[in-house]
Amino acid sequence: MLSIAVIEDDLVTLDLITDALENRIGATVYPFSRSKIARDFLLQQTPDSLHLIISDQVMPEYDGLSLLKTCHAARLQIPFLLITADPNINVVMEARKLGVNGFLAKPLNMEELTSKAVEVTNG
Repeated sequence: MLSIAVIEDDLVTLDLITDALENRIGATVYPFSRSKIARDFLLQQTPDSLHLIISDQVMPEYDGLSLLKTCHAARLQIPFLLITADPNINVVMEARKLGVNGFLAKPLNMEELTSKAVEVTNG
């Protein structure tokens, strides 16, 4: 069974993502609406305990790229999907340099989200 951390500051979107991952692919989801709490959680994980991180890019405290950098600094090699409403070329280029596994555009398509989650974890 997949275990997935989802970091999204919009509670409605967080609920929709959590519901889709749990009900469509049977994942165990660790939902976070606050990136600081998510960061603390991520630093305690291993590739055996967590299989995927899905994070919004624009959030208070830590943005998605900051969380990705934190994972890299901690040598946490877990697939990472970045959600963005505005695919700024600088963000995309930096995310690619940091090894992001994929992007999801808002408004989110839950079918695309779940298939991308399965794709990057079965990879």
